[in-house]
Amino acid sequence: MSPRSASVNEELRRRSRERLLQAAIELVGERGYDATTLGDIADRAGSARGLVSYYFPGKRQLLQSAVHRVMHRTLEEGLEREPHTEDGRERMARAIDAILGLTVHHPVLMRQHMAAILHAEGFVQCPEQQRLAELLRDTVTRHGSKDTDADYPMLRALLMGAVYAALVPGVPMSLPVLRAELFQRYGLDWEMGAPPDPEGPDEPYDTDLSRFFATESRHPEKNDRSK
Repeated sequence: MSPRSASVNEELRRRSRERLLQAAIELVGERGYDATTLGDIADRAGSARGLVSYYFPGKRQLLQSAVHRVMHRTLEEGLEREPHTEDGRERMARAIDAILGLTVHHPVLMRQHMAAILHAEGFVQCPEQQRLAELLRDTVTRHGSKDTDADYPMLRALLMGAVYAALVPGVPMSLPVLRAELFQRYGLDWEMGAPPDPEGPDEPYDTDLSRFFATESRHPEKNDRSK
């Protein structure tokens, strides 16, 4: 039996990492952060326990990367939904609504994510976070920023603050109030974007997050030949 090629090994590593990210999202969403162990995540992903440590320093970093993936892909879907637009104000409205919507559809994940960021280990600069940052920077630029390096961190801070305020146990602020404040700051009309709605009368929200994780082979034709 000939050894696997470098490209095959790279594909296997990519798929293993994707399965771990997806397993972390599923289990923390089902059980909560404290009740989920790295062993549980490895078992759900069908991976060896040691493989988790190969990709991530610990559970907190794994969850942050997984939630950043959900945030990045949710934002991407919100920005690119039909009808497609290049209008900077509309795209800013869609970005705000996409992030606020996560507090409606995934409150457990977002609450754990905010808690992890405030932990001593701090903010994880992972590939998933970098992709999220790229989308937000592009949104700020298209909105007309003359200093993206200054305006992007402000947008990030405002969105994080709104998420935190919406999820504080016992004293959450209402999303319409938070949305109105953000829309006023960025000069957006209330009718823009897609207001977060748990019912989703026109576009029901897809709660299956597996679409955000590419766990299948990128080369299906090779799989077919191997059967």
